[in-house]
Amino acid sequence: MSSRRKFIKNVVASSAVLTIGGITSGMSAKNYRKIIGSNDRINIAIIGVNSRGTSMSGTFARQKDANIASICDVDERAIPKAIKAATDVNPALTPGSEKDCRRVLENKAIDAIYIATPDHWHAPLTIMGCQAGKHVYVEKPLSHNPHEGELAVEAARKYNRVVQMGAQRRSAPILTKGIEELHKGIIGRVYMAKTWYTNARKATFLKPAPVPAWLDYELWQGPAPRMPYKEGLIHYNWHWFWHWGTGEALNNGTHEVDVARWGLGVDFPTRVSSQGGRYHFTDDWETPDTQIVTMEYPGRVLLVWESRSSNGRKIEGADRGIIFYGENGSLDTGDDSYKVYDLTGNLVTEVKSDSAESNSLQGRNLASPNLIMDSQHVADFLDAIRNNRRPNCDVETGYKSVVAMQLGNISWRVGHDLKIDPENGHIIDDQNAQKFWSRTYEKGWEPKL
Repeated sequence: MSSRRKFIKNVVASSAVLTIGGITSGMSAKNYRKIIGSNDRINIAIIGVNSRGTSMSGTFARQKDANIASICDVDERAIPKAIKAATDVNPALTPGSEKDCRRVLENKAIDAIYIATPDHWHAPLTIMGCQAGKHVYVEKPLSHNPHEGELAVEAARKYNRVVQMGAQRRSAPILTKGIEELHKGIIGRVYMAKTWYTNARKATFLKPAPVPAWLDYELWQGPAPRMPYKEGLIHYNWHWFWHWGTGEALNNGTHEVDVARWGLGVDFPTRVSSQGGRYHFTDDWETPDTQIVTMEYPGRVLLVWESRSSNGRKIEGADRGIIFYGENGSLDTGDDSYKVYDLTGNLVTEVKSDSAESNSLQGRNLASPNLIMDSQHVADFLDAIRNNRRPNCDVETGYKSVVAMQLGNISWRVGHDLKIDPENGHIIDDQNAQKFWSRTYEKGWEPKL
C-alpha cells in the first residue's frame, strides 16, 4: 500500500478524531500521534472568512494539532463570526483578529495560512505567504490566470513550503481507492471523462453605490487594478466578472475536472475548446451561465465539462459528478464513493463510505460528506507540514487542473479552439489568446519571486 493510501486510511478516522465542543472522540492520544507526528501545534491564520472561511475556521479548530492564531478579513463584520465558529468547536482557542493580511504575514509566530479570499487574491497571497515563510492552504482555484499560477508553483519550490489547493476529493479514502482501481484497469483503458455542474442561480445586476463603512474596499481589490465599488458585487457575485473572478468553470468545475484528470492520469492537454454564453438571463454577468469545455489529451483521451449555472436540472440524478468511460465499462463518482458499470449499463460494483462512520458524526454538524472531506484534506495538509512532504493536492497538481479550465475560458473568450503544448500547458501560436495568459496588476501589487 502506498504511503498516500496508508495516510488516507488512517485519516479517514480524522472525522472521528475531531475535537468537538472541547471533547475528543474515538481516538487515543497515542494513535493520534501516529497520524500527526508531533504534539506541537501549528499556528494557523485564516484569511477571508465570509462563508467558506468561517466554515473552515471550524474545520481547522477540530484538528488537535492546529491552533487558530489569527482571523483576518477586510469585512469587519465577518471576523467575530469566524472566531465564534472556531471557539464554539474548541473553547480553548483565543484567535487574534486582523484586517490586513500583510500584517498576518509579518507575524513570525504564524506557521501557515489558509486562504479563502476572492480568486484575484489566491495566487498573489500564496506567493506572499511562501516568501514570508508560511505554508499555504489555498482554496480553488489556485490562481486567477495561468501565469500567476506558474509563479505560485515556483514560489512553493523556491521557499520549500507546503502548498495545498482545496480540492478535498484528493484526500477522500473511498474515492482514492476508486481511482486506484481505474489505474489498475477495472474498466480497461479509460479514454473519456464526462464532468458536470448544475445550479439555479438568479440574475445579477450591479449598481453604483458608496463603499460600506464595514468594508476596506481598497484592500479587497488588492492586486486588481482599481474599479469603482458597485452594490451587489461583494461578497459573492464577483465570481461572474473577469476582473476578479473566473466564472463557474473555476468556481466549481475545478473540483470535477481535477478528479477527472486524476483518474485519466493526464497532465496538460493538446487542444481545448469551449462553447456557451450568458443564455438564461440578460443581466450583468460577464462569464457564461451555460458552458461546455472539451479538452483533448495525449493518448486518445478526452475530458468534457458541462455547466448550467441557472438551470438546476440534475444529470444522472446528481447536480455534479464525474463519469469515466473505458473499454470494459464505466465508473461514476462525485464524492467519497464510486460505482462501476459494465458496457451495457448494468451496475457491477458500488463502494460507499462506511455508514458507521457517518452515523458516528450525526448530530455533530459533520455528517455532510463535504465537511468530512474538508477535515481529511486539512489533516493531510498538517501532516505534510510535519513530515516535510508534498500534500495530496500539491500546488503543482492543482495548477495542472486549474490551467485546463483557464484554457477553456480563454478559448471561450477568443471564440476558437486552442492548440496547447502538452509538455507545459502553454498556448501555441495564438497571440490573441496569449493576452489572457496573464493580467495587469495594480501598481505595487505585481506578484514577484
